[in-house]
Amino acid sequence: MAVLLVDVANVVGSRPDGWWRDRAGATSRLLAQLAPLTGGSVTTPGGQALRCDEVVAVVEGAARDVPDQDGVTLVRAPGSGDDALVAAAARIAGAGTHLVVVTADRGLRERLPAGTAVTGPGWLLAALPPRPA
Repeated sequence: MAVLLVDVANVVGSRPDGWWRDRAGATSRLLAQLAPLTGGSVTTPGGQALRCDEVVAVVEGAARDVPDQDGVTLVRAPGSGDDALVAAAARIAGAGTHLVVVTADRGLRERLPAGTAVTGPGWLLAALPPRPA
């Protein structure tokens, strides 16, 4: 079993597509793109196939109240999104589940459980199905 844990604010913020005008809308669009990954396979940055059994997305701030998205488990951070992501990573890794975290935040990467696989938003965005027009 593998879980993809996504720092949604970091991924949304990596695309200069006007997300800052509607953070919740940009988050909802990303969640819709993430949903098809659950139950499917993606190619890791190292070139291996990874079966993605669950996608967990951490949302925070103005995007915390986005609607649920089928196929994505939402973690609604009551405060710091980084704190919520670290707690989710510890819970998932502690259960012995293979975990891949998506974030470009160097400080956050340092707080993750030892041995956690981490990749950046560019990899995830390239792995996603195209956004609807």
